[in-house]
This record gives sequence, structure tokens and C-alpha cells, in this order.
Amino acid sequence: MFGLHGILSIIFWLLSLAAFLLCVVALVHAVRIPARAFPAAGKQTKQLWLIILGFATLFTFAAAVQFLGALSIFTIAAVIAAGIYLADVKPAVNEQKGGGNQGPYGPW
Repeated sequence: MFGLHGILSIIFWLLSLAAFLLCVVALVHAVRIPARAFPAAGKQTKQLWLIILGFATLFTFAAAVQFLGALSIFTIAAVIAAGIYLADVKPAVNEQKGGGNQGPYGPW
């Protein structure tokens, strides 16, 4: 049926697809957050994160359609960038995006 090469190809394609979805989630989140929340949280600007995550999404898409290899340096760097955004920047800007309707127990 499948040789070892076929199974590994499927595994790396699934990893590339997961990396692409990770970058898309990070990019969509960055687009939805107001620009003022990034400097208020002490992070880089929204425009810089959109550029970084846009290229990350492009590179992981190229890996998902097998234009780039799953272990390409660009794909690895893209996953690292999206991971940094989701682990560090997203929680910080989520705290800042709340409006003026914040009570002691959350929005009202």
C-alpha cells in the first residue's frame, strides 16, 4: 500500500496544514484587535505584526500546497512567529482591547 515515504509525506503535509491554520488564526486575531491595544500592551505595532503574520501565512500556505518543504527554514520561522504572537502578544492585547464599559467583574 503506502511505503514509508508515502506515510511520511502525509504526516509532513498534515503538519504543514496545521502550521497554515495556526498562522491564519494568528493573522485573523491581529486584524480584529484595535491598533491602540498593541502599544498599550507594550508590544510592537499592529502594522508590524500584520506584516510578520502575513508573510508567515504565505510561507505556511506554500508549504501546505507543497511548494516549500515542511522543514523549510521559512516554514519553521513562520511557525515560531505565529507561536510568539499567540503565546505572548495575544493575551497582552486581549487585556487592552476592552472598552470603557468594564466593571470590577468584567464588561457590563
